Amino acid sequence: MSAPTLHPAHTADAVERARDAAERESWAEAYALLHAHDLHPSRALTADDLSVLADAAWWSGHIDESVTARLRAHAAFLAAGDHRGAGLAAWWLHYEYRSLGRPAAAAGWLHRSRHHLEDQPPCPEQCFLAWTDAEEAEQHGDRAAALAAARRMTRLALRSASPDLVALSRQAESAVLLANGRRTEALALLDDAMCAVTAGELSGVFTGWLYCLALTQCMEAADFGRAVEWTNAAMEWCAPPWTGRPPEAVPGATSETGPESGPASLTTPAARAVASGENPFRGVCRAHRVEVLDLLGTWALAEEEARQACREVPVDCLESAAAAFYAAGDVQRRQGRLDEAAVSYAHAHELGRIPQPGLALLRLAQGRADAAVAGVDLALACQSDPRHDLLGRARLLAARTEVALAVRDVPGASKAARGLDALAGDVPLLRATADTALGAVALAEARSGPALRLLRQALAGWLELRVPYEAAQVRMLLAAADRTVGDEEAARLELAAARTVFERLGAVPDARRAAALLSGGKRRRLPGGLTAREAEVLRLVAGGGTNKDIAQALVISEHTVSRHLNNIFAKLGVGSRAAATGYAYAHDLV
Repeated sequence: MSAPTLHPAHTADAVERARDAAERESWAEAYALLHAHDLHPSRALTADDLSVLADAAWWSGHIDESVTARLRAHAAFLAAGDHRGAGLAAWWLHYEYRSLGRPAAAAGWLHRSRHHLEDQPPCPEQCFLAWTDAEEAEQHGDRAAALAAARRMTRLALRSASPDLVALSRQAESAVLLANGRRTEALALLDDAMCAVTAGELSGVFTGWLYCLALTQCMEAADFGRAVEWTNAAMEWCAPPWTGRPPEAVPGATSETGPESGPASLTTPAARAVASGENPFRGVCRAHRVEVLDLLGTWALAEEEARQACREVPVDCLESAAAAFYAAGDVQRRQGRLDEAAVSYAHAHELGRIPQPGLALLRLAQGRADAAVAGVDLALACQSDPRHDLLGRARLLAARTEVALAVRDVPGASKAARGLDALAGDVPLLRATADTALGAVALAEARSGPALRLLRQALAGWLELRVPYEAAQVRMLLAAADRTVGDEEAARLELAAARTVFERLGAVPDARRAAALLSGGKRRRLPGGLTAREAEVLRLVAGGGTNKDIAQALVISEHTVSRHLNNIFAKLGVGSRAAATGYAYAHDLV
């Protein structure tokens, strides 16, 4: 059956309504009108209308249709002799093919875009080529060329008077300056760009780009304050219009949220189209939010948001799903859910992310110290440009310090901590991380005075940042330092505060360790000839812990736990865990 013939006026009216919908960024409406119109071969769309169809298809989650429409738009611009239009269409094809994991096609269309635009007088379309030039120069380590390209983009953007291009050029120049260590200048430019974003001055795609780029930039630069602020703003912008209200804001750390019940595992993202009417940037922004929630200690919500992000992330942004899986693995690891953490890290790895240092710390918790050392060392060696991701580098060095101390490699821990100190500068999040590592090393070297000073600095830093888990970990180290100088009361105060936070967060292994150390401080002389470590093991046995639980709590192997139990049974003259538990209660060890 042939398609019904409509009066040309009706056809023109549909296209006009589609253009109006696109102007209002009502993309689902624009897509429906243009898609229906395009089903009739006799109703040719102009090159501009095909570009609108491509945009509307992308926003509606029809990525393949977006590429097809963009190919037709390029051909139509070329047929009309419009090299600027053809150059922009070619650049968009480069961008979409790159996002879809087709680098050869992306490179070909980038070459075509250059061919169309490079001989043109200065024009707004050349901003996109300058942006690409800056990114490519940065990837090749040519920072001078990257800065030159970013500033060329800024000049073209200012000449165009396009708020979209001006804001994007500010961000691009900011990223290059930050990589060059010019942090103050970089953040000033980024703030300028984000003013336009949060004020609603930009179109949808540029708003989405800038939120994603700025949030990535903030986390890599360890600028936690900006990350929290812009994550809230991004999620409000991404909120479905039909709800009438934004999602729950990222909480401050005036309170520490504890564990909540929920599904135990995440869902692996499938290749799917974003449902019509959804914001395709929402999953990516939510994945950034997970990282912020993780630091703030809102772990139950972080894990649920990670699950939701994996459902929402478009197929061309799976690196965001990988980040969500990784963050969920960190939550599960610290809560003692080691098998679940292993699964989450494996999913992150499948999606292209090296799951370090979380996986190394998981191996350490499992008593596999050699695997932990090898994993974190390999991740450090594979980091191509440490300056690009300061927070990532800092976390690897902090983990290297922790792992080295666990295997009694104090020189190795000291080297990692010194590297972290050199990296940190006066950036609050990095400074607190470095002071923690340096204090732990000083404690291991029996330098009580420096250890106490550094750890108190670290605690003040974490409390100011409102990052509860790391603050509680520092309190555990402070307690050990206090005991080395004979201040038992101060040690008990730190341990009690740490245990309270661990219990609220659901960090079960840490809470047990804090409880065991609190009990251990009650007696200087232990009954039955028990050593301090044997007393710790006995307390955990009396608390119902299995050998696996005890190994995780004390960061030792299950084989070592069995050896301690054999010694305990022999010293106490008992033959069962039940009898040992009775002894512990009778002698006030629990």
